[in-house]
Amino acid sequence: MKIIDPHIHMSSRTTDDYENMRKAGVVAVIEPAFWLGQPRTEVGSFKDYYSSLVGWERFRASQFGIKHYCTMGLNSKEANNEPLAEQVMELLPLYACKEGVVGIGEIGYDDQTKAEDKFFRLQLELAKELGLPVQVHTPHRDKKAGTIKSMDVCEEHGIPPHLVIIDHNNEETAKSVLDRGFWAGFTIYPKTKMGNERMVEVVRKFGAERIMVNSSADWGMSDPLAVPKTAKLMLDRGIPKEHVELVCYQNALDAFGQSGQFNENDWLKAETADQTQKYNGNSVLRGQVPQNLEQDNESDIIIK
Repeated sequence: MKIIDPHIHMSSRTTDDYENMRKAGVVAVIEPAFWLGQPRTEVGSFKDYYSSLVGWERFRASQFGIKHYCTMGLNSKEANNEPLAEQVMELLPLYACKEGVVGIGEIGYDDQTKAEDKFFRLQLELAKELGLPVQVHTPHRDKKAGTIKSMDVCEEHGIPPHLVIIDHNNEETAKSVLDRGFWAGFTIYPKTKMGNERMVEVVRKFGAERIMVNSSADWGMSDPLAVPKTAKLMLDRGIPKEHVELVCYQNALDAFGQSGQFNENDWLKAETADQTQKYNGNSVLRGQVPQNLEQDNESDIIIK
């Protein structure tokens, strides 16, 4: 089964992760711009980070047979540094139009401050101007209110629900997001957010329409194989294969495909990865022999 992980922070992961993801069936990933674990202090660090998302990281993924895309945005945490955020907003349009950028994201609320609201709205206007989908981060605290507020603000700015992916849902928010016509992303995290056994029951209850699963794997405790593991668990627990394919592949393709930059032929007709290639003079090899890439299945599929 082909898998898309529509929310994963590969800049924080190793090449071993790319290799294992490919073996588990992952053909494409979307990396939302986010924060690095500590606040950036200069706009130049944003510029270098955005450049790596459309440059080196795309190349690194390609060396393991995976197509890499990204969404561009100012994350909600760093929106609270208003002077710096203003400078980042001047930078964003330059990167939002680059090849491989399939949306504006991940944007939204963290502590639901005035500054977060200001820059969320500005970025919604940017998405509207560019005709790009929006990937919305919903807050960890007061999630239900933050999710509803996020949808309200999107509608205030005239962004149609079919262009918005509301992410990090749980059982408490799923119904309202789906009822209002938005895409609903679910993050499978070890011990927090959503486990994959709970995800099976969400799909059993709500069906597969406009639902997508992601790993949001980053520098913290997370699992880059969360999507393929969840797909296998769904099949084992009796979810129809066509529903599994929707939530682990097709829905992400349809949602982000609205950008015009996320096309199935990119990976179906891709050339075999050649790990001897270089990007700006650098390869992914560190003295190793280039690998042959083969698919495999994982056996340990439960995420508690």
